[in-house]
Amino acid sequence: MSPTGPRAHQSATRQLRAASGSLSTAAVARMEADLSWFRQLGAEERSWVGMIVQAGVKGFVDWFAEGGATDPDDDEVVIQVFGAAPRAMAGVVDLHQTVELIKLTIDEVERNIQLLLEPDVMEEVHAAVLRYGREVAFATAEVYARAAEVRGRWDARLEALVVDAVLRAETDESVLSRASAVGWAARGAVAVVVGTAPAEATGAQTGAFDAVRREAHERGLDALCAVQGHLLVVILGGVGTPEKDAAPLVDLFGEGPVVVGPTAADLSTAHVSARVALGALRAAVGWPDAPRPVSAHDLLPERILAGDDAARAEAVEQLYRPLAEARGELVETLVAYFANGGGIEATSRALFVHANTVRYRLGQIGDVTGLTPSVPRDALVLQLALVLGRQAGL
Repeated sequence: MSPTGPRAHQSATRQLRAASGSLSTAAVARMEADLSWFRQLGAEERSWVGMIVQAGVKGFVDWFAEGGATDPDDDEVVIQVFGAAPRAMAGVVDLHQTVELIKLTIDEVERNIQLLLEPDVMEEVHAAVLRYGREVAFATAEVYARAAEVRGRWDARLEALVVDAVLRAETDESVLSRASAVGWAARGAVAVVVGTAPAEATGAQTGAFDAVRREAHERGLDALCAVQGHLLVVILGGVGTPEKDAAPLVDLFGEGPVVVGPTAADLSTAHVSARVALGALRAAVGWPDAPRPVSAHDLLPERILAGDDAARAEAVEQLYRPLAEARGELVETLVAYFANGGGIEATSRALFVHANTVRYRLGQIGDVTGLTPSVPRDALVLQLALVLGRQAGL
């Protein structure tokens, strides 16, 4: 029993019970007066706060009536106080605002009990209010932590559904809406990045996912990510240079190549980037020294040899056709250059032109294709493009 004696404690309890309604009303009125964000809440939300305040005051009085000698149980406080309002409250009033409510309520209760209670019980009640308020604060943190955990699991599932829809080319309006719900701002070109998932990325919500989002957001990019089988798939929005934008993320993938697909206009067309990136990842084993990340375009020869139809079409349309349609005998020059082992003088003799004309045409080929015929890897790509262009009858 309290140090003030049983009778004084019982008297204080009666006075607190009688004043509990007025204490709650005074606290809510103080919120209306002092907290501008509280005044901006809707009527339903303000009623939720009023219910929480009433439950908190009642919980305190009940606990005090039972002796108040020990700290109240956290779960008991959660049930007594926050059970009075829906968990949706955590999505309306943030943790900082809730702490403001608690501090203001405690302050208002302390101010009013000065007028209600006898001096000989004031010290005991004051200590009890502080102790109970501390436990309400702990319980508040628990409520928000649980709400964040539930929200995190739900967001992760929603995000995984969006990524899956992109991979299956099923990005309709509902998928775009889901993406928006998990923070996708739809602010520019999109690229898909794929690679092996890190060993720890086995749950719905992992530190690896958080790290991916953090790295992306620090660079002003949107990010959606999910594990698909053994792969980590990251969709980046707002990209400029895809490989450069993806570079900070590579250490968050597991071992092996990390491939960046071509840019797409928006999320609804990102399945094209995803399809190319996944095809390139399967073919990347053919280039063990590929950089990380590597663009799908840079894996063109491996993709062609792996039977990737998109890569074959890319070689024809983006390499062979521009050469065939360009001014001058670029295709003929390229064929002769390769046939003569990359020798300028030998090529000039085969074509009956000056060596400088060969050099000029090779420079034009580089301008048209972005590839340098004298570089071995570029030469491989160009030779494959020549074969495919001829096979296409161009």
